[in-house]
Amino acid sequence: MSNPQQLRYTKEHEWLSTAEDGVATVGITEFAANALGDVVYAQLPEVGDTITAGESCGELESTKSVSDLYAPVTGEVVAANQDVVDDPSLVNTAPFEGGWLFKVRIADEPDDLLTADEYAAFTAG
Repeated sequence: MSNPQQLRYTKEHEWLSTAEDGVATVGITEFAANALGDVVYAQLPEVGDTITAGESCGELESTKSVSDLYAPVTGEVVAANQDVVDDPSLVNTAPFEGGWLFKVRIADEPDDLLTADEYAAFTAG
């Protein structure tokens, strides 16, 4: 399993792209998608919602369980991926591409985001 080097990661298994014009894309990692199993439902934050780093901002439901989606940063949601709402399996088939979940205008970023190598070590342990 490879984690794209340009992304940053949380210990809750979300990834965060580098912000362009203050806006970053958020999704869950391949590790998380594999652990969840087949995702059948996605509840994403809505455009205009304010999310807080480390707090639940949605959920993903699979054939195995329901998992909270945690905000990797604090900010305002500026886009939600309607394709994932319509076809939640995108989270499994393309977690780093078409299976992204939402975009956020970052107001504050925690200091504990992991690099790809740090995340790989975290998931290996």
